[in-house]
Amino acid sequence: MDAKELETTIRQLKSSHTDNQSVEVKESVGKIPSTIAETISAFANGSGGVIVLGLSEKNGFKPAEGFEANRIADALSLTCADKLTPPVRANIDILEYGGANLVVATIDEIPPCDKPCYVTSKGMYKGSFIRSFDGDRKLSPYEIDRLLEDKTQPSHDAEIVAEATMDDLDKTLFDGVIQRQKSLHPRLFASFDDEEIAINLRIAARDGAGTLRPTLAGLLALGTYPQKYFPRLTVTFAAYPEDDKASAGGIKYLDSEKMAGPIPAIIADTVSAVQRNTRLGGVIIGAKRVDVPDYPPAAVREAVCNALMHRDYSELARGTQVQVNLYNDRLEFLSPGGLYGTITSATVAEAGYSSTRNQYLADILESTPYDGGFVAENRGTGFKLMKLELENNRMAAPVVRDSIAMFSLEFYRREVQPPMESVYDEILSFVAENEPCSAGEISDGLNIPRSTTTYRLRKLVSENKLRRIGVERSRNQKYCLTC
Repeated sequence: MDAKELETTIRQLKSSHTDNQSVEVKESVGKIPSTIAETISAFANGSGGVIVLGLSEKNGFKPAEGFEANRIADALSLTCADKLTPPVRANIDILEYGGANLVVATIDEIPPCDKPCYVTSKGMYKGSFIRSFDGDRKLSPYEIDRLLEDKTQPSHDAEIVAEATMDDLDKTLFDGVIQRQKSLHPRLFASFDDEEIAINLRIAARDGAGTLRPTLAGLLALGTYPQKYFPRLTVTFAAYPEDDKASAGGIKYLDSEKMAGPIPAIIADTVSAVQRNTRLGGVIIGAKRVDVPDYPPAAVREAVCNALMHRDYSELARGTQVQVNLYNDRLEFLSPGGLYGTITSATVAEAGYSSTRNQYLADILESTPYDGGFVAENRGTGFKLMKLELENNRMAAPVVRDSIAMFSLEFYRREVQPPMESVYDEILSFVAENEPCSAGEISDGLNIPRSTTTYRLRKLVSENKLRRIGVERSRNQKYCLTC
């Protein structure tokens, strides 16, 4: 960050009268704040951020009297290096503002394989933090476990369901998977019987007594009623009358249903529930009026399939269902567990980019019969298909929100979307007033989700209306007008 960027940041802080998700301000007169290591941990575990020391929030974001920039900068550097595990390599500068020197530290998000970053003296489970608006929140044990899990390949879906038997599997679905695999790999499975194929595919496994039992993956994909053993591994659907769950008039919801059974049945029932509660609308294509649904069934199907295939199936998450919530302006999909592995909110939309949390379940679903085809492809094309279906229905791209504990995907109804020209003009105006500025600054300044901002910035760059400053995909990348 340079002096001009610092001035822009402080102007935005003054406008909102508080620090925010990506900026933390401290006076730091006399000594470094005792909680500064927690803030560094929070930024490193999240999307990065900026710490400004020597600025008084309570006095209208003016330089704090008595602040010693050089001494505090040294103390901050030592904190980053010695008080956090793993050490954080911050970019620390002393910049002039309002006739005084401030210490400005840019904290980059650390790689997933290094998370969580925690305050060493407090230990991992008490000293790991994440940024939440203008404060630092301690990560829960569940969130820490998910970060640790990202360093390895989870195997929850391969666990044997101890109480289940092979009679709990739907014979039609089971036979369909076995026949599909035999046709795909005739030489490989030529000498295998069905039981051996099921074991190799992790549909089933032998327990300690040698009894063949379904795995979690096999039961979820092919079971007649998996909820007999896992009652919360369902999809709950609810249609609300307004744009949030706290509707007026005392009406909780217009329709509600819990989808149970194997994954193919859950997907089909969820798509039907959405269609039942939405309508056809008319759009003009060329000289013709064409009826199109509020939400394309193929996009809904793909969203539900992805939620069930990629959700967290660890023991702590098995009490949490996938939610599909229909509001008057959008359709929301919520699934436990954030994005896994190398996938981020920025890369989830890239075709062919895939990272699979539940590898055995995904493999089984690729061969599980569904509606004349198979449940899943697992080729990294799901998001592209959703986006294409929405575009064909004159709808905006899906909105992605990701956290350690939850993944959210939203489809917005056609008629409530603002004209795209006005959205892009809003970004251009913001950049004109604050250039150069980052995607995060634009997102915060206009209250637009980060993933949506990134998508629109790419379009504006491709149209030569904006140009990038810095290396593409870098956290320090900025944008300015082309002329």
